[in-house]
Amino acid sequence: MKKYNLKNIAGLSLVEMLIGIVITSMMIAAIYTSYNVVNKSYSQVTDRAKISRSGRDIVEMLMRDVRMAGYKYVLGVNALDLPTRSYLIFKGGDTTVQDSHDPIIIERNTLGFATGIEDFETPSKHENDDVCCDRIHIVYDDFNQNDKTQPYKRYKVTYYALARVDGGEKRYAIYKSKIGWKQRKTNESDPSWPIEGEWVADCKQCYHNQLVRDYVDDMEFIPIGKEGQKIPYPNPTTDEGRASLYNVRAVDIRIAFKSKKDFFRSINPNRSLKGFSKDPIEFNDRKLRDNVVVTVYTRNIGRDFN
Repeated sequence: MKKYNLKNIAGLSLVEMLIGIVITSMMIAAIYTSYNVVNKSYSQVTDRAKISRSGRDIVEMLMRDVRMAGYKYVLGVNALDLPTRSYLIFKGGDTTVQDSHDPIIIERNTLGFATGIEDFETPSKHENDDVCCDRIHIVYDDFNQNDKTQPYKRYKVTYYALARVDGGEKRYAIYKSKIGWKQRKTNESDPSWPIEGEWVADCKQCYHNQLVRDYVDDMEFIPIGKEGQKIPYPNPTTDEGRASLYNVRAVDIRIAFKSKKDFFRSINPNRSLKGFSKDPIEFNDRKLRDNVVVTVYTRNIGRDFN
């Protein structure tokens, strides 16, 4: 039987094993650090993409409604024994904003919106010098031949912002509300025609405080005239404002979003956000802020709405 001398068997000493463990640990730490950097970069890219995508979604919603502003449904000659065009009462001129049927009304730097239709509440703001956000009212007509009581419809859609505080974080969110005009169909030969109508908040298509987008810093609307110039904000309570209102040919829309979670690793005191007609606002935090800007052309304004 052959005998082996243990002194001649090759192997690793304890010191060599410890050195190997240290080197392996260093390699694992380097791989983890690289993975962590790549993962954070990927998260930032996806977060930026989410902000951009959600911004496009709300802008597309606004574009559809702005293009509908002032739309007037004309049925024409028909076999349904219905009026050939809308018979709904139109309120404009010196009427109040909440009663107005004017196609587009923009209110600057206003927060809040009353869920009722009697009046608009005084908004609560984060700070005394807060200038967020613009509010826009859009009115358009529709038609439903199956509704024999009132086939012609009129709706007012409003986009507005409300202040939100969750977990001590102050921010804004964009909401949308819709009310309808109630006025039953009647015969124009009737001495009592037209029958007075009213805005109602409980129609089948109506809704209130529908959350559209959270984590918003600002929302701004700029009316553009026939020559491509900025025009005064439409005000239905004055003759000048009403004339300006029907010269609107487009609306510049700017919505400023911010990230829900901290985006940057450290606080950056040099970040700022600029509006159409507002001074740049500086921010001293780790959030990502970005503007979505689009010009929407109106299709149904430029003639008398009624």
